Amino acid sequence: MALIRGALLLFFLHFLVSALAGIIPNFNQITPEDTILDINEAILPGILGDAQYDAIIVGGGPAGLSALSGLARVERTALLFDSGDYRNGPTRNLHDVIGNDGSVPGSSASPIAFSNSVPGTVPSVFRATARKQILEYYSKTAEIRYSTVVSIMKADNGAYFSVSDNLGKTFTAKKIILGTGMRDILPTTPGIEDAWGQGMFWCTWCDGFEHRDQPMGVLGPLRDVLDGVNVLRTLNQDVIAFTNGTWTPDEEAAALKENPKFFQHLEAYNVVIDNRSIVAIERLADGSMLYSPKEHKQFDRFRVHFAEGPIIERNAFITNFPVEQRSSLPAQMGLKMKGNKIETDINDMRTSLKGVWAAGDANSDGSTNVPHAMFSGKRAAVSLHMELAREESQASILKRGLQHSKRESKRQTMKRIGNELEELWDRTQVR
Repeated sequence: MALIRGALLLFFLHFLVSALAGIIPNFNQITPEDTILDINEAILPGILGDAQYDAIIVGGGPAGLSALSGLARVERTALLFDSGDYRNGPTRNLHDVIGNDGSVPGSSASPIAFSNSVPGTVPSVFRATARKQILEYYSKTAEIRYSTVVSIMKADNGAYFSVSDNLGKTFTAKKIILGTGMRDILPTTPGIEDAWGQGMFWCTWCDGFEHRDQPMGVLGPLRDVLDGVNVLRTLNQDVIAFTNGTWTPDEEAAALKENPKFFQHLEAYNVVIDNRSIVAIERLADGSMLYSPKEHKQFDRFRVHFAEGPIIERNAFITNFPVEQRSSLPAQMGLKMKGNKIETDINDMRTSLKGVWAAGDANSDGSTNVPHAMFSGKRAAVSLHMELAREESQASILKRGLQHSKRESKRQTMKRIGNELEELWDRTQVR
């Protein structure tokens, strides 16, 4: 009898193992069909990946700093890279930035001041103040690293971005904001580099008001002269366009193609075109030392030397020099370009690469000044935050659905196991 019962027990155990092999599912092999919600692979990169930061911002100018502040306001972790290279680095002061215009205290007593304290906020002071405030106020989420980013690549099958700098360090982030800016390509003519940002400028809104009602020069190719003249129309009446030998038949045809009344407009504004070749621009007076705090004017003065003929003096110049991307990152990342700018959707500052935004004058939205840079940096931050929030919400729903599916599968399995055990035991009791 004992032998028979032992055999029955062995038979029962063998039957139990065989039955359970077909009953119990492998929880590691649950497919999308086993879940309540399908797994959408498009929402997982950047959410389930193990990135150090929500965002990495490249560029320490107004665009990048504005983006860092915007992300910190909603407690997104963000690392900003500041290379210390800025387009407005040589500029004396910020202007047309609300709260940053004004006079030097105590300087209004004299109509003409001699000082190196020109009214207005110095760009380096503006950036330093912004960095200090952001790092102190948002110390838990905002970080700044003073190095240059040399590469940005997708990592972990596109789950996040890997960012390396020139110091050999690598960091990871779910999203990227490029505020890398543009670089002005200055002619090699002696005196231009010295004058750049100091009485010679490309942005009328940034520096034109301080040189209003003064003899003005326009520097650049013939076809660009009319744009420079139009922007100066309400500020300066004495304007000479220095085309530096670019008034050729081909250049003239290009100008007339853009505007058939090109020369008529210039004549109506009494603009003189001087096509002689410039050999040097000599500074005679420095507006950072000679200015009127009462009228908010700076009195630079320059002498233009030509290959032949008499010299001409001007107080300031607006330029139309070419520009290029300051960083090689857009090309390295394969971003779609619009001319020499990063093609960007003005509605949210997105680029052609998912997870990457562009702010400031490196993007293609057509505006180049400090208020624009701050606006675009903030808009990029808002868009980035909202995209992450949507992705995180979807991922949370997905995880809950998957957990629910596993719990339900386990419950059904245990129910079936219970029924099968009862049936198996009843069979072993049949004599």
